[in-house]
Order: sequence, then structure tokens, then C-alpha cells
Amino acid sequence: MGSGHYFWAILYFASLCSASLANNAKINFREKEKKVLDQILGAGKYDARIRPSGINGTDNKATNVSVNMFLRSISKIDDYKMEYSVQLTFREQWTDERLKFDDIQGRLKYLTLTEANRVWMPDLFFSNEKEGHFHNIIMPNVYIRIFPNGSVLYSIRISLTLACPMNLKLYPLDRQICSLRMASYGWTTNDLVFLWKEGDPVQVVKNLHLPRFTLEKFLTDYCNSKTNTGEYSCLKVDLLFKREFSYYLIQIYIPCCMLVIVSWVSFWLDQGAVPARVSLGVTTLLTMATQTSGINASLPPVSYTKAIDVWTGVCLTFVFGALLEFALVNYASRSDRAADMHKENMKKKRRDLEQASLDAASDLLDTDSNATFAMASQFARGGGQQKPLVRHPGDPLALEKRLQCEVHMQAPKRPNCCKTWLSKFPTRQCSRSKRIDVISRITFPLVFALFNLVYWSTYLFREEEDETF
Repeated sequence: MGSGHYFWAILYFASLCSASLANNAKINFREKEKKVLDQILGAGKYDARIRPSGINGTDNKATNVSVNMFLRSISKIDDYKMEYSVQLTFREQWTDERLKFDDIQGRLKYLTLTEANRVWMPDLFFSNEKEGHFHNIIMPNVYIRIFPNGSVLYSIRISLTLACPMNLKLYPLDRQICSLRMASYGWTTNDLVFLWKEGDPVQVVKNLHLPRFTLEKFLTDYCNSKTNTGEYSCLKVDLLFKREFSYYLIQIYIPCCMLVIVSWVSFWLDQGAVPARVSLGVTTLLTMATQTSGINASLPPVSYTKAIDVWTGVCLTFVFGALLEFALVNYASRSDRAADMHKENMKKKRRDLEQASLDAASDLLDTDSNATFAMASQFARGGGQQKPLVRHPGDPLALEKRLQCEVHMQAPKRPNCCKTWLSKFPTRQCSRSKRIDVISRITFPLVFALFNLVYWSTYLFREEEDETF
């Protein structure tokens, strides 16, 4: 009988243990979570209007809120409006000792809420925000986690359009710093302090692609502000964007260079091709003006000179200078024609004078021959005495021979290399219009190459100097 009692006792104890294990296995932790929420957030137990105590429950200390964020995307950076759009997951974490609960021996890790108005929330706002909205597809992208020690984690996905004041002096060789500022709206630093989370407070999505910019780096900092109502805690993230230059090189700089070079084709056209040279100069000038206006239309009207303004202004000046060069060539060509006509008239007059001089000389020779014959006859009659013939200084034949001798006796002039080289190009040695075209063929490209050297060296070096962050 004793052994039978022991057997039944062991069987009863085993049944009790199995029932206890079955009851434990059937515990509904969601029901436990509801009870805990009702316990800590029940009516009359928790007031969301009262801020949590400070560190270790001290009432006279500020509540510390640690902040971190995850940059999901940067959709656009608008130069004209000076703003940029960003989508981020924003997180805040603080400790509220009123929300402590029993975690059932570690089985209940945290409580989850989707209603932010159930607990106290920091009054954070984005000070440089222009527009912003929450995401509610398919459900509101927000949650609150309450941990057993009273720590609260608030996470939300938001899209913001933020102001970004830009300095466009080096545009399009510039770098821009766009900030994201967060501050307390009503609580001063005596009540609420925002802190960056230790470790890695800002994360950026991998393979972040922007159409015209590259995110080089970012920096977190504090920006507390003082007003006449007190000092307010503030956090900021500075994002350094570098503008991609390849787009502007293809769309602006190379086309402008091509327009300037096309305007130089006018120097190689004949000066008599007036319609071709005028149409070429006017067409390139209008195209360059249209290009400049299109560039300025995408930028705000700032009061300072930008790097792109210097480039387009100089290119426009070169194109306009090529058109003015043709006007000068046309004027010089007409002057050359007038000078040629004057020279032809002078030559004609000179030939007429020379012909008159030769006629007079021939008449004088005829007179001298007659006189010589008469003198010879007289000499024969007078006994053979002959008087020498003397030519007077004003004799035309003597003057002509003396000039020929002076021409042959003149020393050869030393040749001038520049004049000799330039004289190979014009069709006539006295054509000033052709010389202007020849000089322009050399001067315009040299000056434009010098401008490029100065321009790129200046702005590229300034870009490196202004790279400090």
C-alpha cells in the first residue's frame, strides 16, 4: 500500500507541473502589453502636459533629449529659390521615469504606440523649414517605443523643403553648405536640452545620387540661440555639396568657345563678301546673347558678379569685337579705294608733266642742234675757233640723269621682319584692310587663350582656397 500511495503522489505532482507549464505557455503577452499600457497611461496616472524630470529624477534639471537621423534621399537643390528637399527618418530619445514597467523577466522588451499625443513630446521644430509633410501611406510612418526603464524612442519619416542661402560667386565652380537646424520652440535650456546621440548621430543612405551635386561630407554641431525670452537649445547638420562641373562644361563652356571660334571665320573671308561677314557676325552675336540670357534665367538676380558672368561677358565681347573688326575693315577698304584713286590721279598728272618735260626737252634739243649747226658754219667762216658748249643747271636732261645716279647710289635699306611677313598676306602692299584681318587672325586667338589661362587658374585656385568647411 505504501508504494501505491507514492505512485499516486508522483503522478499528481507531475500533472500539476504540466498544468503550470501549459498555463505559462498560454500567456498572451499582447494582453499583458495592454494591461501595462493601461497601468502606466491610465486616466489620472499620467499627464502628457508635464515634462519628465531631469537626470535621476531631479526636478530642477533639464530633460535631455538625444537626437539622430537617417537621410533617405535628397531630391533636389534649387539654385533659383535657394532651397533643397530632403526625406529623412527622424528619431528622438529621452527618459520618462513615470513610464517604467515590469518586463516580465525580460520577456516584454518594449511597448509600442502609434499615437504621439499619449505621452509627453519635445517641442522640436525645424527653424529653416519652408515646407514639410508626414507620410501616411499605407499607415502613418510613426511609432513610439517605451522601454522598461522608462526610456522613450520616437521615430517618424518626414519630407522637408529647407532654405539654403547660397553664395554663387564661384558658380558653377562652387561648393554650397546647406544646413538642417532643429530647435526647441517653447522650452528653454533650463527645461529642455537637445543633444546629438553618441556614436553616429547622422546616417546617409548608400549610393546617394544627385543630378548636379555630390554630397562630400557633413558635420553636426550645436547652435543655441538667445532671445529676450531666454536661451533655446538648437542642433544643426551642415551638408557640404560640390557642384558637378561636367554638365556645365558640356552645356555652357564648350558651346561658348565654339561660338567665339566661329566668329573668327569672318577674318578669313574676303573683305568684299559683305553679306557673308555681316550675317556671320550678327548670327553669332545673337546666339551668344541668347545663351547668356538662358543661363541667367536659371539663377537668382544677385548683386555680385558670378564666375559664369565673367565667362559669358568676355565671350560676348569677343563675338562683338569680331563684328566691329569687320566694320573697321570695311571702312579701311573704302579708304584704300579712295587712296588708290588719288594715287592713280597723281600718277596720271605726273605722267602728263613728264611728257610735257620731254616735249620741251626735245624742242630744246632741236634748237641746240640748229644753233650748233649755225656755230659750226660760223666757225668755218671765222677761221676755225670753237667755243665750248655749256649746259645750264636747269636743263631737264641733266636733272633726270642726276636723279638716276642718286637712285643707283642709295644704300639698300635694312629689311623689317614684321613688315616683310605681313606683306606676304595682303593682295596689295598698301591694303590696310587686309592687314587688319591678318592681325586679327593672330591677336584674337592669342588674347582668348590668355583669358582662358587667367580665368581657369584664378577660379580653380579660389575654389581650393574656399574649400574649408
